[in-house]
Amino acid sequence: MAREIWGVDSAAPVDESRLRCVQLNYGTPAYWGRYMKTVPGAADGLTQGEITFLRRSGIKIMPIYSDFREAVGRRQGQVKARNAIYHAKLLGIPRDVVIFANVERFFDVDAEWIRGWVDVFYNSDYKPGFYHDPVQGGFSKAYCQAVSADAKVQLHSILWSAEPEPGVTSKDDAPRFAPTVPPCKANVWAWQYGRDSTTCPIDTNLISPLLEKHLWS
Repeated sequence: MAREIWGVDSAAPVDESRLRCVQLNYGTPAYWGRYMKTVPGAADGLTQGEITFLRRSGIKIMPIYSDFREAVGRRQGQVKARNAIYHAKLLGIPRDVVIFANVERFFDVDAEWIRGWVDVFYNSDYKPGFYHDPVQGGFSKAYCQAVSADAKVQLHSILWSAEPEPGVTSKDDAPRFAPTVPPCKANVWAWQYGRDSTTCPIDTNLISPLLEKHLWS
């Protein structure tokens, strides 16, 4: 069986200096999770120069959409999904790439928002994903309610778990792939197992080989 794949994510942009820091201290990432749009005080958005740099470096891009502060209501889920798809097309993200909604542990979240996000993505060129904390906050309960109400939520969405958090490691010292999952059927194909490195401004991740073909290469 293919081994899980190591990579990183960051709120800050990637340049030669930041990539070199990661390579020297942790290893060369196969992919880099980056935010599609600038959110003041939270994340810098991807630029065309950064996209070119990552792709020329042979590093896939894991797109994240984070321009929201709660995940409540069917209509709002649909609106945010359409906004994410709009920005994906502006950036030139190709078909079949997963776009992860950044649902933080402190957000209000309900099943209708999750269903709205999936509904719009289901009829789009992209795949719906959710970065989430399955332990703290309301995501797991809301997700399982959404799955119970609509089977396509489970069938078509990809989850990126932020638990457990054993801590940042190098590529060679990464833990066995064991993300915490919601108490219902879910495609948990990514795990952010280490957060807020003090050496380089990155988090460390493992993903299933199933997710690799849905990254931007």
